[in-house]
Amino acid sequence: MGQVIIWAGFTLLLSLQCGSASKLVCYFTNWAQYRPGEGSFLPDDIDPHLCTHLIYAFASMSDHEITTVEWNDVTLYEAFNGLKAKNQNLKTLLSIGGSSMGTERFSNMASSAANRWTFVRSVVQFLRTHEFDGLDVAWIYPGRKDKRHFTSLIQDLATAFEKEAQKTGKEKLLLSTAVSSGRINIDTGYEVDKISKIVDFINLMSYDFHGASWEKTTGHVSPLHKGKKDLRSAAYNNVDNSVRHWKRKGAPGEKIIMGIPTYGRSFTLDTLDTGVGAQASKAGLPGPFTSEAGFLAYYEICTFKQGATTELIEEQKVPYSYKGNQWVGYDDTESIKAKVRRVSTICFGPRTTQRLAPISMTPTFR
Repeated sequence: MGQVIIWAGFTLLLSLQCGSASKLVCYFTNWAQYRPGEGSFLPDDIDPHLCTHLIYAFASMSDHEITTVEWNDVTLYEAFNGLKAKNQNLKTLLSIGGSSMGTERFSNMASSAANRWTFVRSVVQFLRTHEFDGLDVAWIYPGRKDKRHFTSLIQDLATAFEKEAQKTGKEKLLLSTAVSSGRINIDTGYEVDKISKIVDFINLMSYDFHGASWEKTTGHVSPLHKGKKDLRSAAYNNVDNSVRHWKRKGAPGEKIIMGIPTYGRSFTLDTLDTGVGAQASKAGLPGPFTSEAGFLAYYEICTFKQGATTELIEEQKVPYSYKGNQWVGYDDTESIKAKVRRVSTICFGPRTTQRLAPISMTPTFR
């Protein structure tokens, strides 16, 4: 499977920066190691020159301190950070959180200065011990009561990173945060203007706008624009609106990392209708490697497309394929190009659309 196998462990994010620099930020997921056969994915399978920033997902939390998740995380950390020996410009971060960890431990930790200090102190020591270059906070998602506490957490981390660098003479640890693309979550959980000034970059999870786990009709995992059938609040469920909303609320264009999924969300159709909005009461069949209903890695989609019909959702600039009663929406080369052009224009204006957009990869936020 060669080069294609890299998509097993990554999900793509695209970022835009002022100036000539660009980011390709890639998330490695520590559960990809358990996929069968050629689907198994480890740090040694990563091309160290593919990305500018690699993020290891995920770490967890115990008693307000950062901790490992998998039995062999420490071994994988060593291999992951060993990639920097092959690319001296590569930066590595450790992401804490994800949907499996949930929000309660974050909420409890961030709610008091003492708990935050316990966490921050453990983070600095943990990152340095395992030779990471920074932290990515994947709190999914802070609620209304957490809004100010989230800002305080980000500020405390940034302050600690700055002081540690001054004290030791080491390069300052990087700080990023993975954030929601949903308008309600954005307005409820983030003081966008404040946290945007603090972090080095923002990983916008502009995917999972639609999926069979929570909907009964087909919809694309990451549409660029509003669809013809998107009414009322559904009109906000697209990349274009999400990026513009973060920018309107104060996020600088140069810090926004636009998420591009290297996977698709799949559905099992109930009728002969195969378009967007078709009835689909069940998730799509699990892929042979990822083994998750309603989810297919990009390389599984490549196999699925053999003998399938592929259509372009014209107004949303993204493709989908169907075969029998199976339907999957995903990104391809052309849809990614369209997203880069559009988000470049949103962030920097029409004359900057030829600038290279930074990118990042990761499967799904489990």
